[in-house]
Amino acid sequence: MALKVWYTQPAQQWEQALPVGNGRLGAMHFAGASIDLLQLNEHSLWSGGPQHADNPGARDVQDKVRELIFANRYGDAQKLMSEHFVCKGPGSGMGVGAKVAFGCYQTLGDLNLEFEGVTETSAYQRELDISQAVARCQFTADGVVHKRELFSSAAHQVLVYRCQVDRPGALSVKIAMSRADAVTVAVEALDIVMRGEVTGSEMRQGTQYWSRLRVLHDGGELSVEGTALKLQGATSFTLLVSAGTDVVPYQPMKRNTEFVSTGLDRLNKAAKTPYSLILSEHIRDYQQLFNRFEIELGRSEGDHLPTDERLKRVSKGQSDPGFAALYMQYGRYLLISSSRPGGLPANLQGLWSKEIQTPWNGDYHLNINVQMNYWHAEVTNIQDCHEPMMKLIASLVKPGRVTAKQMYGARGWVAHVVTNIWGFTSPGEDIRWGSTLNGAVWLCQHLWEHYSYQPDEAFLKWAYPIMKEAALFFCDDLVRHPKYGWMVTCPSNSPENHFRSPDGVDATICAGPYMDTEIITEHFRNCIAAAEILGKDTTFRKQLSELIGKLPPLRTGSEGQLLEWLEEFPELEPTHRHTSHLFALYPGTMIDPVMTPDLATAAKVTMKRRGDVSTGWSMAWKSLFWARLGEAQRAYELLSGLWRPVLSTEADYSAGGGSYPNLFCAHPPFQIDGNFGGAAAIAEMLLQSHNGEIRLLPALPDAWPNGRVSGIRARNGHELSLQWQHGKLQRVDLRVGSAGDVKLRWPKGLQPRGQSADAKLGEGEMLLSGLSAGQMVKLEFS
Repeated sequence: MALKVWYTQPAQQWEQALPVGNGRLGAMHFAGASIDLLQLNEHSLWSGGPQHADNPGARDVQDKVRELIFANRYGDAQKLMSEHFVCKGPGSGMGVGAKVAFGCYQTLGDLNLEFEGVTETSAYQRELDISQAVARCQFTADGVVHKRELFSSAAHQVLVYRCQVDRPGALSVKIAMSRADAVTVAVEALDIVMRGEVTGSEMRQGTQYWSRLRVLHDGGELSVEGTALKLQGATSFTLLVSAGTDVVPYQPMKRNTEFVSTGLDRLNKAAKTPYSLILSEHIRDYQQLFNRFEIELGRSEGDHLPTDERLKRVSKGQSDPGFAALYMQYGRYLLISSSRPGGLPANLQGLWSKEIQTPWNGDYHLNINVQMNYWHAEVTNIQDCHEPMMKLIASLVKPGRVTAKQMYGARGWVAHVVTNIWGFTSPGEDIRWGSTLNGAVWLCQHLWEHYSYQPDEAFLKWAYPIMKEAALFFCDDLVRHPKYGWMVTCPSNSPENHFRSPDGVDATICAGPYMDTEIITEHFRNCIAAAEILGKDTTFRKQLSELIGKLPPLRTGSEGQLLEWLEEFPELEPTHRHTSHLFALYPGTMIDPVMTPDLATAAKVTMKRRGDVSTGWSMAWKSLFWARLGEAQRAYELLSGLWRPVLSTEADYSAGGGSYPNLFCAHPPFQIDGNFGGAAAIAEMLLQSHNGEIRLLPALPDAWPNGRVSGIRARNGHELSLQWQHGKLQRVDLRVGSAGDVKLRWPKGLQPRGQSADAKLGEGEMLLSGLSAGQMVKLEFS
């Protein structure tokens, strides 16, 4: 299968352009014939800086707020919270924080190319080769064949653009760089240099940034035209772009004073390297990650169509199983391109932002979005890309301790809904969404998941103190509910949702939202398991175990649905995009159709009441819910909702999500979490490995009757390959990770061959005992 997205016309808007990135330096390629545009990004170009935003007044009124909530005086409680349980200052600027201390992830600027003599064109095609991480464009103009290539090299840490023609001397082009804000552009030694500084905070001068472009050309003459360069009469040329900022990732008060010299060294080194070698080293570096995982879901007529036309066909329900495989690999490509070891995590837009004021600041939302970015990292074998997320989590511990102590009088560390590269852990500026306080424990699930997929005691020794401190916060903050006697969070909320309270107000804050209970339960269990593995903290383990027993049990409402709040409050928005109380179904494991069928039934009722139509990331999450429930067709229907063609970039939650022509997820506007969540959903339909067993093809939809997947990972370090035909599992190859027993479960009605009969547990179940690390197990089914 050709792993390409391709088109027969240039991009007219950003959401049609094609992304390249090396985890640090990225570009969106428009690939116009006479005028080409590369919109540039550098991962650390953030405005803002550290700030003192904790509100110590919260600690003084916490008991009063709790008293009001327990007395059903929600209106009074919310008024008091609005005064004390918000951050000091403007916070994230309600998602418009480019000019305030919170800051914003921003564009680096534009690289513009104006070609002379390129008028009428024919045979135009542009593509992104996902298997090589190279964007290409080719067309004929006035009898001259033009070929262009673009990639972002992780090996050389430069952006590379190559243009060549088949007629000697037929290339003439003007090259310029620009940015809409805070920039100086000049030509130095025939290089274009762009530098500037963005808005900072009281604690930190604004981020300084720099980029430099060099032209290497075959034939022709290069001259200066103002702040631009003009190349005339060339046969080929290569542009190298180096860029950087003075930000030191995860050390917000430290500045890299050598970022310009480092960038110049990279540029000089790349300029001395033949283009063919830079390209081959780039492909080899990229494929070391990308080629670990393969998927084929069948072929169709869509394989031969431009991607925008293919998207339209898929949205109308026409069969195209290969598109799902392409979409999944595109999700892997995007994460490899926007999250590499040593860098910053993929933000709300991954690596790519066209604006000074990126939507929602392009920050890290901790009430699902940044977590969803990494749900497919472990299972699809690009676990290396998870590392920046681990480092972000660790960087929040120190400021999170301050927030925990100042605002709650608690030990440990806490984080709320939004954060940035500056270590923001305070609540948001509006209690309706900003008072969610489970960000730290949800983030810590990624530490445990990384260990679960790749058991490494050295990593766990590093991660466990972070996990323990997040648990300590709730050891101190949980309070006994006077009516039920359960230990609950209070005050808190169910992210961004609201209800009609007993005193008749539109309320968001409450005691014991079930999302908190579920995340805390999972986190406490993970901490207990980690401490047992490390052989430490016996007393602490006992304390957590006792607290788990005092948390509210999951309960159902009058229609059989899982309750979102501790009480069955009237829902003011029954189809709200957040379905946070199903965390226990995915990514949590407390709800399981095999282990807890009654709760699974309640989850189905909840999903049906919530409805299908929603924003992009929400539909991805719902697809994951249905996959966990084993409902293949519903999972596929929600996944297909991500493929509705969208052109509008206006924020309209009621319109439902979909995909832009370049397959970026339309929230709308663009948020990359939907792409990543969609990739995770496809993986979850093919393999699950929670609650002590590996489930093979647990939610295979009718749309994928024949296929194979290799390099898919299960917890405990196992790696598998699966093949199926006519909707039936045919073969499984398992490479054992951690030594021990492995329990397999597969769709009923199949008989395995390849292991002894006494290993079989029952219909569709098998226990493989005493396996050794690295051992290969092969099973065939009939």
